[in-house]
Amino acid sequence: MPLPIPKSRAEIAALQRERKIAAVENALRAPFHRQRLKGIDPKRAGDPAAWREIPLLLKEELRALPPQQFFADFCLAKPHEIAEYWRSGGVTGEPLFYPRTYSDLRYCMLGFERTFQCIGFEAGDICHMALPLGVHPAGQMWARSAENLGIGAIWAGSGASTPSAVQLALIDRLKPTMLLAMSSYGLHLANLAEAQGADLKQSSIRKILCTAEPLSQAKREKLAAMWSAQVFDCFGMTEASMMGAEGPGTEGYRIWTDLFFIEVIDPVTAAPVPEGAPGMLVVTPLWSFTGTPFLRWSSGDIVTYREADERGAFGVFPLVKHTQRTTGFFKVRGINVDHSEFEDFMFRTTEVADFKAEVVNTGGLDELVLSIEITQGAAGAAAAERVIERTRAKFALTPRIQLLDRGTLAREFESSVKAPRFVDRR
Repeated sequence: MPLPIPKSRAEIAALQRERKIAAVENALRAPFHRQRLKGIDPKRAGDPAAWREIPLLLKEELRALPPQQFFADFCLAKPHEIAEYWRSGGVTGEPLFYPRTYSDLRYCMLGFERTFQCIGFEAGDICHMALPLGVHPAGQMWARSAENLGIGAIWAGSGASTPSAVQLALIDRLKPTMLLAMSSYGLHLANLAEAQGADLKQSSIRKILCTAEPLSQAKREKLAAMWSAQVFDCFGMTEASMMGAEGPGTEGYRIWTDLFFIEVIDPVTAAPVPEGAPGMLVVTPLWSFTGTPFLRWSSGDIVTYREADERGAFGVFPLVKHTQRTTGFFKVRGINVDHSEFEDFMFRTTEVADFKAEVVNTGGLDELVLSIEITQGAAGAAAAERVIERTRAKFALTPRIQLLDRGTLAREFESSVKAPRFVDRR
């Protein structure tokens, strides 16, 4: 292991002070950061007040950079240092591709390995990995980290690469003990099995690890019941790595704060919020920054933070609980959809007069539902097909369309101070 689990919170605090200095010194190598960090003394980065003088890094800042400028001004990795590229979790606008250096990758992998250690695994465990494989890293990193620990892996990938019926057949034949999947895909497999007359409660799966999308209590309970398995959620982001996981009996994620320095702040004032109060999550990788200097990265996730009991090896880490809210975007099947960008996109569609976007889950896959009113003279069916095609091309999501009579949404919105144009109903 490149870094053993710390023995105490004091050890973590000392490590954070040292590594925050290293993170700032590294960031100053990038032209992108030099002007932003003008006047910041790296040697004072260990001081909390001095640290908060560092400006937040916002998604909009990076998305505003043309691809070549992003690589030239923000990224630091030289070609011979790059082990692989990771695609940003969101595909709104031009997706970003982050170079991961060989040095970074050791610590990124450690974040994934700890998820298995945190939930507990045994010799002979085999995981069925049903996340997409490719330049988005979660699937391949999770499968590789399992094998590093001596856990067998079935590299099934998503339903797009291995049809869901085949995945069920593999689970039945190969008897894996763990399922790694987005929660909505786990439910989809269970619904498909039920339709085929199979009972997954009798399957070999005993633990399910989820990531990449919100996991509501209702979805968790349904997933656990349909598979008769323990369900654990894990938390990560492409800008960092896998950052934490639930463990038996925990309410929230144990966040690896020796690998990532986290802050929970007020989205308006940027001041730290009290322990247990909801706030916006800000992340700084403490080791895996040599390719991409993410410094005080404003993730948009709304979470609560609390120090917890110190039972077990992972009790040294704090608990972060996701409120299932974000600052201005949906996460649907692992894809971030920025609200403001989606609104611009919809209103640039000439056939659309008004719209409402909802994310729903009716027991299977999460689904984006668009309720639209079409402009006068447009054909309803043709307009719906055009919206589906353009949304799929732009956001890599296929929405379900509901056609509404003109004026329906205006009547619905008029009772609200702000039109509830984006609603998460999961």
